[in-house]
Order: sequence, then C-alpha cells, then structure tokens
Amino acid sequence: MTKESNIKLTPEQLIQTYMLGIFPMSDSRNNNKIYFVNPEHRGIIPIKKFHISKSLLRFVRKRPFKITMNNAFPEVIRSCAIINRKDTWINKEIETLFIQLNKQNYVHSIECWRENKLVGGVYGVAIGGVFFAESMFSSVSNGSKIALLNLVARLWKTRFRLLDVQFLNDHLIQFGAYQITKTDFKKKLDKAIGINANIYSIGSTDEDFFDCLTEFLQARTDIS
Repeated sequence: MTKESNIKLTPEQLIQTYMLGIFPMSDSRNNNKIYFVNPEHRGIIPIKKFHISKSLLRFVRKRPFKITMNNAFPEVIRSCAIINRKDTWINKEIETLFIQLNKQNYVHSIECWRENKLVGGVYGVAIGGVFFAESMFSSVSNGSKIALLNLVARLWKTRFRLLDVQFLNDHLIQFGAYQITKTDFKKKLDKAIGINANIYSIGSTDEDFFDCLTEFLQARTDIS
C-alpha cells in the first residue's frame, strides 16, 4: 500500500491504475489525500455462481424497487460515502473523479427507487470484461442487496468475466465472495480486461432489468 500526499489525478490516470489492479482510497471523507492500494489478497464474487438466499429470492420476485442505471450517479456515490457510515474512504477528490469517469462511461451505478426516492445503489468501474465494484449503500432493508443482484445479473448477461470487490466482509461472503492472492488476481485481470464486454449492450429500463434478472435467476444462481 502506497500513500501519496495531495496527489492530483486525472480521470485517465485513474483508469490506468485500475488496469494494473490498483485502486485509490483516502483516510476519511474530509481528508484531501489519496493513496493507492494493491492488497496481497483480493476479494471477488463469482458472477455465474452468485449465491442468493431463498428469502432474498422471494423478496426480489415482488419487484420491491424500480431499477435504473446511471440515472443518479452523483447521488449514489455521495450516499455510499455518508449513509450509515461514521466515516469513509471516499473523499471529495475521489467523488469528483468518479463523477467525471461516469460521464465518460467508465463508471456506472445501479440504482433502486421506491416512490421516486433513491433507496439503494452500487457503483464501480467497468474496463473490458472486468467490473471493479467500489461501494454500495442502502437506506431501506435490502436496498444494496437488490442493487448488487441486478448488477451481477447484468454483468452475466453482457459477458463480463471478473467482478472485483477488493476486500472480503461478511456482507459479501453471503453472496459467494471469496479471496485469492494478488498474483492470481492479476492473472485473471489480464485475461478479462481484454474482453470486449459492453454493459450497455442490453436495455436499461426497469423492464429490461427485470427480464435480465429473471433469466439470470433461472439459469445461474446458487439458491439455498
């Protein structure tokens, strides 16, 4: 892990760091310093074998939220930084860079809405056939879970190969996330990043998301 003081990154430079398997963080929301992380072990979620519980399956079949993509990216990243958190690694500089990258179609958010209110979301970086998931939030029960599930279904449908979640935690382990070494991650990254996957290759209306999710649940998930 390398720390840099008051570093000024361009969006293009940030994409290059992701292509090397390195990602930025800060010590707190109000700290203007950014450092880069290249951990010895990396958490990944298997796209084809994403695990979903029966209770979550029952919940998602009720279509509790309207699902969109990139309709409210600034609100999603800001919510990831402040909702249900005492502090965060997403400082203002990182937030600004990611908003710029969203406008350049490198960074994407999946959003959950209830009665026209944003209640959950997840965002990350898409390069080739790799999606680097950065953070998610929920202001209601299951908001982040449904956002993640819809993201995974879309990655599966659009032929992404690798879903990076950086570090393991109990929340991610329930979906089948596991840990690999930095060396193994780099091998997977190098293979997947050359794949021509396009997250926009299917529609992004709420009906499109539901159809994609239905197909994914029927074909791929590990349900218990």
